[in-house]
Amino acid sequence: MQQPNPFGGVIEHLSVDEVKAGLEAGTILLVDVREPNELAAERIPGAVDFPLSTFEAGQLPDPGEKTLVFSCRSGQRSQRAAAAAQAAGVDLHRHMAGGILAWKEAGFETLKG
Repeated sequence: MQQPNPFGGVIEHLSVDEVKAGLEAGTILLVDVREPNELAAERIPGAVDFPLSTFEAGQLPDPGEKTLVFSCRSGQRSQRAAAAAQAAGVDLHRHMAGGILAWKEAGFETLKG
C-alpha cells in the first residue's frame, strides 16, 4: 500500500509477511537503519546495517536485481530513511511496516547478541 509519508515523499508499506517471503526468495535486500547498539542486541537475519544517524543516500548498498526495503524498530525511522533517499533523488520508497517489533510479534526468527 502506498500513501503519503509524514516525513515527505510516498512510502510503500510492506508487511512482515511480504518481507519475510522476499528475503526467503532472494528478491529483497533489507536495510536496517537502527543504531549499532540496537543491531548488536538483536537483528533480522540477512538484514544489512545502515544506521540512520549516519545516513547518506549515495552510500546505500546496491540492491542489484533485488528490491531495497528499509526496516527499523517500529517503522518510523525506516520511513524517514525512505524520505531521505527520495529527497536525495534516489527512488527508494519501501519500508517494513511495524519494524522488528512486528517481525517478532509475527513469531519470525531474530538473531540476538
